Amino acid sequence: MEVFLIKALQLIMSLSLLVVLHELGHFAFARIFKVRVEKFYMFFNPRFSIVRWKKVNGRWQVKWFAPNVEPSMKMRLDADGDPMKDEKGNVLYEPFTDEDRAALDDEDWRKYPENTEWGIGWLPLGGYCSIAGMVDETTDSNNMKSEPQPWEYRALPTWKRLPIILGGVLVNFISALFIYGMILHTWGKEYLPVENAVYGYQYSNTMLENGFENGDRILTVNNVAYETTGEIVQELLVDGAQDVTVLRQNDTVHVLLPEDFAQLVLAAGEQDLMAPRFPFVVDQVAEGGAATGLLMPGDSLVSVNGVTTTAFYDVSKELEGHASDSVHLGLYRQGVLTNVSVLLDANGKLGVYTKNPYLFLQTKKIEYGFFEAIPAGVELGWNTLVSYVKQFKLVFTKEGAKSIGGFGAIGNLFPSMWDWHTFWMMTAMISIILAFMNILPIPALDGGYVLFLLYEMITGHKPGDKFLERANTVGLFILLALVLYANLNDIFKALF
Repeated sequence: MEVFLIKALQLIMSLSLLVVLHELGHFAFARIFKVRVEKFYMFFNPRFSIVRWKKVNGRWQVKWFAPNVEPSMKMRLDADGDPMKDEKGNVLYEPFTDEDRAALDDEDWRKYPENTEWGIGWLPLGGYCSIAGMVDETTDSNNMKSEPQPWEYRALPTWKRLPIILGGVLVNFISALFIYGMILHTWGKEYLPVENAVYGYQYSNTMLENGFENGDRILTVNNVAYETTGEIVQELLVDGAQDVTVLRQNDTVHVLLPEDFAQLVLAAGEQDLMAPRFPFVVDQVAEGGAATGLLMPGDSLVSVNGVTTTAFYDVSKELEGHASDSVHLGLYRQGVLTNVSVLLDANGKLGVYTKNPYLFLQTKKIEYGFFEAIPAGVELGWNTLVSYVKQFKLVFTKEGAKSIGGFGAIGNLFPSMWDWHTFWMMTAMISIILAFMNILPIPALDGGYVLFLLYEMITGHKPGDKFLERANTVGLFILLALVLYANLNDIFKALF
């Protein structure tokens, strides 16, 4: 339960920050062009808000757990003073006039539309920025029957409306670049060069089934030598590289992967294709554990029941299936080969902690000054975007569709123990993903609005408000269906 709460808290904090930044992008450009922003909310607030505040009559008012403010609308009346209705029989409304507002009480928030209402809702599924005169998922096109006002979005020319729409995506992308830069400035960049994985790699089942062997050291991919494991994985999964040259013991071997290798990995649900191997060297013996009095700090295990084990993973594999059984261990103690028999516990464990793998593997670390970190962060952010765009094509495969995850999958990206470096790395990556996903040409997303604006710029004809409302409804339905599908995928994987 503790692990779940830690991951959930990190996810909520990360998404909340990114949603606020995204909406601030819309807000900033709206205010630059003197468009009113009626509401700015973190989280959604159906019926009531946790807290909301607004400048009223020259001073700030704050309200906790109060019902939402009534919309600044009144019934449209015909010449006889009767309510007007649409073709479905719904009563039509129109915005307050200046006279209507003047008649309101001085403490009524609706009397000050030029001031933004800020708030925090109770439904933590995003947030919104309600811009005056804009048809979106919060607006009924029937409310747009009046003449456009100078302070409304719809009164602006397209070249001004376009940056208002793109502001959220732009801020998300710039935020990611900034976060990456500050990560590099604070922690630097540390990684294990491929050539320094001197014990080779431990491979996933799909890698093993397609020609690799545990302990292989990768030399080249398509005749190119890469410095990091991440670069190799991208070449194999994203760029479709097939020819891998490995050093197997003392022999150079070519491994030829199938064209559908990426689909095979997705179908298997594998998260890690390869991990560096390292020796099994005891750091501490748990008090009361199976190995108490038998193993000592510094012992290096080299065999289990006569089977040679050159790495930690080999030892773990040989111990499997021996719960509560006695096993014979071969180990080096102070340079002398020694044999020890240990009765494993009910979980098949020795009850020891091993030394940090990177005591045996030489990493490379690059430090960045502030002005060096900024361009390095831009490069890292751009490469992350390019990689994600390339990976996106896999979503349209059968295996890729099955691998789509929702909030559970995103939450699992965060570590089970709080780590600020990982938190900010994940936040920057999610910010890149949000920027890309929001620019897709789907109605209700920023990309959908951009598509309609480009149509208007090219043809000179603005899509009707009713059309935009219906398009947004369809887009919202598609998005909700995708979110539901992704989260049902998470539940299915958790149960089965």
